[in-house]
Amino acid sequence: MSLPKKPRIVVIGGGTGSFVALSGLKKYPVDLTAIITMMDSGGSSGRLRDELGVLPPGDVRQCLVALATSPKLLREMFNYRFEAGELKGHTFGNIFLSTLAKTTGSMKKAIAEVGRILRIQGRVVPVTYAKGDLCVELEDGRIIEGETHIDEVEKREKRAKIVRAFLKPQVDANPDAVKAILNADAIVIGPGDLYTSIIPNLLVKGIVPAIKKSRGKKIFVLNLMTKYGQTTKHSAKDHIDDLIRYLGKETVEVVLVNTKTPRKETLAWYEDFEEYPVKDDLGERAKFSIVRANLIRDVVVNHSPSDSLKRSIIRHDSEKLAKAVWDVVT
Repeated sequence: MSLPKKPRIVVIGGGTGSFVALSGLKKYPVDLTAIITMMDSGGSSGRLRDELGVLPPGDVRQCLVALATSPKLLREMFNYRFEAGELKGHTFGNIFLSTLAKTTGSMKKAIAEVGRILRIQGRVVPVTYAKGDLCVELEDGRIIEGETHIDEVEKREKRAKIVRAFLKPQVDANPDAVKAILNADAIVIGPGDLYTSIIPNLLVKGIVPAIKKSRGKKIFVLNLMTKYGQTTKHSAKDHIDDLIRYLGKETVEVVLVNTKTPRKETLAWYEDFEEYPVKDDLGERAKFSIVRANLIRDVVVNHSPSDSLKRSIIRHDSEKLAKAVWDVVT
């Protein structure tokens, strides 16, 4: 397949992972679209969703900022998190997006307006505009409802393995998301937490058939670390097996695998939560291509003390990841 001068790249995920991928890829001559999960129910997004009845804005905001070409101060303002008062924990951007969604009557219009303000280079497309909750069934038969309850596991809480993820209720895909996937030259799945950032997109009716039908190269960015309660003790193969359960066999064509071991002091933070680097047990023979490279950002990520959610401190490096994707696509 001959590629256009600006390959059409679709990034599927949400939150910090998509922010990292988009921040690097926007520096290349590509046509970027971010397809974002809308099942977030924790933190600032969850509060605004419950109190105002809006779609969760947090993942959308992060991707808008990632694609922004506006002055640094404006980008920082949209990511500013209030540290006191009734607004504590909220980001300015989440409140701004929610306000626009209420006044225009549409999250789609709100995203378009913020996109103009931030002068984004690409598009941010919610995977759906319908309201649905992420649910998982555990091996012991227990059902957990709500993304935040799946994501935030109390330290040392023993939780059975996830055997099934589903949406309640089932929701239909945003037609713009389906169109972007069908027209893509490359589809980047991840990075991000498998069960709360990636798989929720695949559960939306119409997304997986579009991915399978698309001629775009399907690239999976393997997780750096296991996630307690989601992918506890998962190896690389386990991650891919779980992904294929929802995406379908022989859909993934390329897997990007990090080869750099994080520093001991950062690993110690994860070990306290029983989370460890994902073991590469893919070998050399697989039904997909494996690209191994140093993809890690060798910096500990600090968080606002007003942010109530547990977030990764080890992340992919945006420039290294973007180069790896570019090399695969071109």
